[in-house]
Amino acid sequence: MGRVTGRPVTVGRTAGPAALLLVAAAAAWVWTAARWGDMRAMPGTMGLGLPAFLAVWTLMMAAMMLPATAPVAALYARTITVHRAPRMIVFTVGYLLVWAVAGLPAYALAAALGRAASLPATTGTAVASAVFAVNGVYQLTPLKDRCLARCRSPIGLMLRYASYPGPSRDLRSGTHHGAFCLGCCWSLMVLMTAFGVMNLWAMVAVAAVITTEKLAPAGRLVAHVVGIASLALAGAVFWVPALAPGLTGSGMTRM
Repeated sequence: MGRVTGRPVTVGRTAGPAALLLVAAAAAWVWTAARWGDMRAMPGTMGLGLPAFLAVWTLMMAAMMLPATAPVAALYARTITVHRAPRMIVFTVGYLLVWAVAGLPAYALAAALGRAASLPATTGTAVASAVFAVNGVYQLTPLKDRCLARCRSPIGLMLRYASYPGPSRDLRSGTHHGAFCLGCCWSLMVLMTAFGVMNLWAMVAVAAVITTEKLAPAGRLVAHVVGIASLALAGAVFWVPALAPGLTGSGMTRM
C-alpha cells in the first residue's frame, strides 16, 4: 500500500468539471450574499422551519465546500470515459447529499444555540467556550488528520471508486468523498453555527480555512494552528466576551 503524502491533488488537464463546480459555488455565494448579506446574523435558525433551513444550508455548503472539492472532482472525472457531464452531476449530488443530511443535526444545534443566546451572559460565555474547545480539540486529533489526508491526496480513494460496479458508482463515490469531507470539517461548521448560520463573514472565514487546509502545501499545519487558536479562544472568551457576541450578550447581535 502506497504512503499517503498529504500533498494536495492538482487539477491537471481535466479542468472542465472543476470549472463547473467553481461556477456553481460562485452562484451559491452570490445568492447567499444577496439574500442574507445585509442581515445581522446571530445564533439560531433565523426563523426558518426545517425544510427551508435544509435548503439554505445545502446552498451554503455548496458555496463553501465545492471550491475546495473541485480538484478532487477533476481527478474523478479522469476516471470517466463516457457521459462525463451527467455522471459528474450525479457525483456532485451525492457529495452535497451528505452535507444536506448533516443539516439535520446542524438545525438542532442552531436552535439550541439560539436558545442559549437568550440565557444569562455567563451561560452563553460557557457555551461559546465549549464550542471553541470542541473545534480546537478535534482539529488536533488523528481522525482529523486522516480525513484531511484523504481530501488532500485522494489517489487511494480513486482506486476504490473505480471498483464500484453498476450505475450507482458516481452517487456512491460522491457520498463517500462527502463523508470524508464531513469528517474533516464538521467541527468548523459547529464553530460557524455558533456565530450564526447565516453570518456571511463567518461563512467566508470558515470557507477560507477549509480551502487552505485542503489545497495549500502547508494545509495540515494550518489545521493545527486553527486548532490551537480555537483552544486559546476557549479561554480568552471569558475575558473578552466580544469574541462571541451572539452568545455572550456583548455587542448588538443580542438585541
